[in-house]
Amino acid sequence: MPFSVKSEHSFYNGGVPKVSDAHLAARRQQILDAARACFLHNGFHATSMNDVVREAGLSIGAVYRYFPSKNDLIMALAEQVIGQIMAGFDEIVATEPPLPLQDAVGRAVELAAPHTGPDGALRIAVQVWSEALRDPALAEFVHGVYTRLRARMVALAAAAVARGDLPAGSDPEAVGSVLFALLPGYALQRILIGVPDPATYRAGLESLFATAARP
Repeated sequence: MPFSVKSEHSFYNGGVPKVSDAHLAARRQQILDAARACFLHNGFHATSMNDVVREAGLSIGAVYRYFPSKNDLIMALAEQVIGQIMAGFDEIVATEPPLPLQDAVGRAVELAAPHTGPDGALRIAVQVWSEALRDPALAEFVHGVYTRLRARMVALAAAAVARGDLPAGSDPEAVGSVLFALLPGYALQRILIGVPDPATYRAGLESLFATAARP
């Protein structure tokens, strides 16, 4: 796992002045930004630690102090990227009063759209999904994150049934599973073929929800 900021202080003991937490965090982010650029351009497997070192403009030792292996770097970047996406979605779920279901999903789509661009977080997320198929530690991380995301979708569905946005008797677990699939599906379309734009996708969602709400 990546070194913590606390453990990084140990590299500056022994008579050498300690470096501030802000400096350590900035240097760590510099390395993550370099890794992100390399991974977006070449993918995880075609990127070496030397590539990241060159992109960051740091010494080999400086990079390895923060990330002893490429797997550590991938895990740290996955945590950061998926954390950004989850934070945005949490804001939507926490909105008061609660948004109607189609508005909540529409907002999530609008949130996702910028992350599908050339430097977007979701392009890294797609690589994380693939890498999780072969890396048990990353698979465990992805499982935990997306289980929590799916639970939020189920909660949205349950609230929608209670408000009458969905037919009475709808199964929130079943609806939540479908809602969960909508967002990765949108992201993959945008990344792979460049369409649809958020407004078009949202219009499609509104049509589906309107049909589902009919008695």
